Amino acid sequence: MDGLQRRVIQEDMVQYKLFWMQTGRATSEHISHLVEEILAKVASLLMQYIWQHQSFNLKYHPEKGGVPAHIGGSTQFGDNVEDEWFVVYLLQQITEAFPELVASVEDNDGEFLLIEAADYLPKWLSPDTSENRVFLYRGELHILPCPSKSSPVGFSKDVVPSVAQAIVLLSTHPGDCQASPKICSALRKRLAGYPKKIETGLHRAHCFIPSGIATVLAQRPDLVAPAVSAFYLRDPVDLQACRSFKTFPPDTRVLASVTFTRCLYAQLQQQQFSPDRRSGFTLPPPSHPQYKSHELGMKLAHGFEILCSKCRLPSSEPDAPVSCNPQWKGFMDSLRRNSYFREELEGSAHYRELTRSAENFFKQCVASKSSALSPGEEVLQLLHRCSPINLEELKKRESLLPQEDSESWLDITTQDLEHMLQERSGGRAHDGSQNSQKVGGAEERGKETEDDKKEEEAGFSLVAVSQGMKNFLNAMSSHEGAELPWSSSAQPFSFEPDSMANALDRLLVGSKEEELDSDDLDDDDDEEEEDGDEGDEQEEEKEGHTEMNGTESLNGLRIYMDQMDQELMSTNIGQSFNQTNGNGSPHASAPLHGEEEEQGEETEEEIQPLDVDLNLVANLLESLSCQSGLAGPASNLLQSLGIHLPPNSDRS
Repeated sequence: MDGLQRRVIQEDMVQYKLFWMQTGRATSEHISHLVEEILAKVASLLMQYIWQHQSFNLKYHPEKGGVPAHIGGSTQFGDNVEDEWFVVYLLQQITEAFPELVASVEDNDGEFLLIEAADYLPKWLSPDTSENRVFLYRGELHILPCPSKSSPVGFSKDVVPSVAQAIVLLSTHPGDCQASPKICSALRKRLAGYPKKIETGLHRAHCFIPSGIATVLAQRPDLVAPAVSAFYLRDPVDLQACRSFKTFPPDTRVLASVTFTRCLYAQLQQQQFSPDRRSGFTLPPPSHPQYKSHELGMKLAHGFEILCSKCRLPSSEPDAPVSCNPQWKGFMDSLRRNSYFREELEGSAHYRELTRSAENFFKQCVASKSSALSPGEEVLQLLHRCSPINLEELKKRESLLPQEDSESWLDITTQDLEHMLQERSGGRAHDGSQNSQKVGGAEERGKETEDDKKEEEAGFSLVAVSQGMKNFLNAMSSHEGAELPWSSSAQPFSFEPDSMANALDRLLVGSKEEELDSDDLDDDDDEEEEDGDEGDEQEEEKEGHTEMNGTESLNGLRIYMDQMDQELMSTNIGQSFNQTNGNGSPHASAPLHGEEEEQGEETEEEIQPLDVDLNLVANLLESLSCQSGLAGPASNLLQSLGIHLPPNSDRS
């Protein structure tokens, strides 16, 4: 019921909140100043980032519905999940720089930070018990614990703490609430590479685009994202505006360097599209050395034209300069304290460029109003402000363009994919490979190979497959699912081997006395002892009934098995099993139980025992062969067990 009461978050959207550790009420001036300080702290990161749909934003939210007053926002990341993790990185940096703040972040999957560390979470922590328990504080992940014998700190797993209660516990017991080193390491691994990943996630390409688009992107490189999305999500109605390019005529095309994110570039480059003949866009033959630049520019121009066709013309009244805004001076002071200008001399070309970027950022994030302009309106406003456009000057810059980035990241080989999957599986793949090597034996580990393929095959053993399945079947499971053998929390079944073997012998073979041991039947009356002779007689009667019921059950089971053997005798199912003879080589399939009785004692000596391991491995390999390298039951099962088979080199 608690899951139904949770608020629903839109798909492909991340929500984040920043709470104060102090319980005192903050004034509006303090809140406004804090937002400026936070945005100034991360401004250098945000200005160079291109968002897929929505940018990182913060605004004040008053207390409502039991949630304390906080600073928060939401970002729709669309197809680029890296936007979501960049938000997490920003929150990590903010909480580290501002220790009086604690952050929570979630998406439509809930506490998605826990998904990255799912292999190391305590057993009590689940999606149903994680509400208002996961926070970022001082740059580290904190999880409100569940009370235990060693520490009474925390909330019971059946209790959903309020945000206020959670913040109080976090402020009084930060050490007890900090996540385990393995959980923190998993999160740090996912965020590894920032802030350099911002630059490596970009792709620069040459495009023949109308001069108006080149001018707009020179001022606002981030407007490439809504243009690509408009083209990527186009419909027939949108393309009607592209029959005649009124805003961006194709005869003004120039060669320009356009910066995309890798996600945006892949969306644009992979789209198959032919322009309308009435549009004026003509492409050279595919063999032309600049064909790709013409094609990319044509697609991008369609996206910008679609954006502007949905908007009205901007007002002719000039915008007031940002210097007139009372927040601008405080924002600039915050930028200087955070070394945004990097000791550049005031008035230099680079200083003016940084100031222009800061002005754009201030308009979008700090001084934005409720009636913010749409991307198309912003494009038209920039065009109106920059007109007239000097086409000759843009053509002169074509010879000074930076070099294009390589597209090699678009092509992923099978080895690259396998490496990525192993990295994502983390410790599971590592543990599984270690298990395979241990079972494979020291001789196989000690072999030196000449190439990577031989090394992979040397580390693999068929014995590891059968042993992994045995470990899986012997692992503890519950109603929540199977515990995989590589999980450190999985505990094997505990039982007495001798008692288990005796019980199986009596069930399958039978015994002379045909009596069941007291361990094999549940007798709840053993703890209740009655005084007097009447109690003893009742105990004897119950034991007599139990023995009779056990004997009847055994006889019924044997009759059932005999009937099953009789039915299976008419089939060839026994031929589907492989056997081994005395020297270990495969032998003919074994007859069934009923077939053994008919053949008599003369053929009984020739019957070899069934090799369970051989049949298991043979069936798994046959299933893998039928999958033809694709995902399927056999590969998924072995992958979950941490067993990685080398590629099949025998195509016969």
